This record gives sequence, C-alpha cells and structure tokens, in this order.
Amino acid sequence: MIMTGSSGLHDLIDPAVRDSVAGFLESVEAGLRTAVASDDPLVTEVATHLVEAGGKRFRPLVVALGAQFGDPARPELVTSAVLMELTHLATLYHDDVMDEAPMRRGAASANSRWTNSIAVYVGDYLLARAAGLAAGLGQDAVRLQSRTLAQLVEGQLKETVGPRGDDPIRHHLRVIEDKTASLIATSARFGGMFAGLPAPHVQTLTDFGTSIGIAFQLSDDLLDIASESDESGKTPGTDLREGVPTLPVLYALTGDESPRLKALLAQGPLTDDAEHAEALALLRDSAALKQARETVHGYAEDARRHARMLPDGAPRRTLESICHYIADRTG
Repeated sequence: MIMTGSSGLHDLIDPAVRDSVAGFLESVEAGLRTAVASDDPLVTEVATHLVEAGGKRFRPLVVALGAQFGDPARPELVTSAVLMELTHLATLYHDDVMDEAPMRRGAASANSRWTNSIAVYVGDYLLARAAGLAAGLGQDAVRLQSRTLAQLVEGQLKETVGPRGDDPIRHHLRVIEDKTASLIATSARFGGMFAGLPAPHVQTLTDFGTSIGIAFQLSDDLLDIASESDESGKTPGTDLREGVPTLPVLYALTGDESPRLKALLAQGPLTDDAEHAEALALLRDSAALKQARETVHGYAEDARRHARMLPDGAPRRTLESICHYIADRTG
C-alpha cells in the first residue's frame, strides 16, 4: 500500500488507471526522499521524519488523477507532486510548533523530539527545497507555488487572529479554503497543466480541487467528533479537548442547541474528562452535527459537479468516487 493511512482512498481508484497512479505515487515517494536529503545528517534526519511517518499523500494523488486526463508520463508531473507534498509537510512542522503538538502521525513530533527551533528551521528548509523544484518547472510554476503559499499563510493568520467581527462560520470556511484547499487546488492544477490539458479543463480541475479540499478538511473535523475509533488519525474528541472551534462546534454555539452544550463549548478547551465526555455525547446527538454533515455534502456535491465537466472515463469515475467517499464517511 502506497498511501499510508489512506486505504479507503486508494481503493477508490478505477482499475483502468490504478497501476498508472500507483507507479506515479511510488515515484513521488522516491522523489520526496531525494528532495529532503542534505549534506548535514541532522537536517536529513529531521526532514525525513515526517516523510517516513507516511500520511494520506492526498495532494500527490490529486496531481496523479488530474494528469490521467492528459499525458500522465510527463516528468514534470512527479516533480510538481513532490513540490506540493514538500510544501504541505513544511506547514506541518510549523503547525506543530505553534500548537505545541507532542505527536504527529502516530510518532513524536519534530518539535518535541528535536526542539521548536530545529523544527521551524527544517520547515523552512523544506519550503526552500520546494521553491527549487518550482524553479525547475518554469516561471508559471514559481508564480503558482508562490501564490499558493501566500494564500496558505494568509489562512493561518486568519485562523490565528480570529473572525474580528466577521461571521465566525464564514470566517472558518475561508480559513479552510486558504489553509487546506489552496494546496489541493494547486495540486489539481499542476496535474492538468503539466499533462497538457486545455486551459478550460485545467480550470475545472482547479475548481474541483478547491471544493474537494474544503470537503476533505471538514470531513476530517467531523470524524473527530462522530467516529468511535481513531479513523481521523487522532483520538476522537481531540479538537474539543484542545478547544479547536471546528464547524459542528461553531454551528452549535450559534444555533438552537441546549444551553448545557453551549455552556460546555463556550469554555474553550475541555480538559475535564467528565465534561469532555458529556460535550462529545451531546454534540454527537445535536442538530449542529447534522448541519455540518450537510455542509460537507454540499462541498462534495460541488466538487462532483466540476468533475462531471471533465471527459468521461476512468479518471472522472475516480474523482466522482472520491467525492462520494468524502461525503459518506462522516455518516
């Protein structure tokens, strides 16, 4: 299995393109290890840490699937997928420092293992390596990677400062679009662009990436509440315990929910085990969770609408299957 922790996504790939996509992702793995290598053993060790920890590799997968609509053998495609994953990994190193996270993907986070300073510098190193790859792909790729990174940072800033008078739900969705969906949209764009697709199809793939990227992140957040296992990659209720305002929580705080649920959620981090369990149970039975599911379904349906504008065949069937999967895995 290539995409660690993402067997559900891997199983959705149409058999007609599965071997091609699998080979592509194997090349991406090799490319990642080459890209993070340094003459300094410490830099290589820390930079390789999250690569070896695995992950969904959703962004390279999106590049691969977009490329299936054109010529998926073009060498620029693997490079662009490595570029996107490196950018994503760099943000994880930085996020863990900001969040003081002790774990990432089931292993000790880089900041807890090597210190915050080293984690930040290695995150910067990965961004530098990504910029070098973009330069090799041409000016359009440099501009696109730069614009995407700027959008991602703006999203992080929005999240850090909060709504500041804006509607909290609209603000939250904008943060997700900037922080998560921007990379996925650019991954889809690179897939179409470097596979030689006509401009309208490249734009359709980009729009697909934005919608599925938002749905992807929202569904992960819902799984943190709704799942009874560690399907989301973390212990259920982690966001509640840490006071992270995900969409179901925002809907509950602004909607017609029980005063008790609102009082618990208004506390922020729920570190008391009894209160945490009570809030999780109430939220699982709330109209807010149902409303959040409907929001996920809406973005997944929007992504499916974009997919249907692309040529019929195995690549499109795979994109549509991913839309169904992301919508349905939250219940």
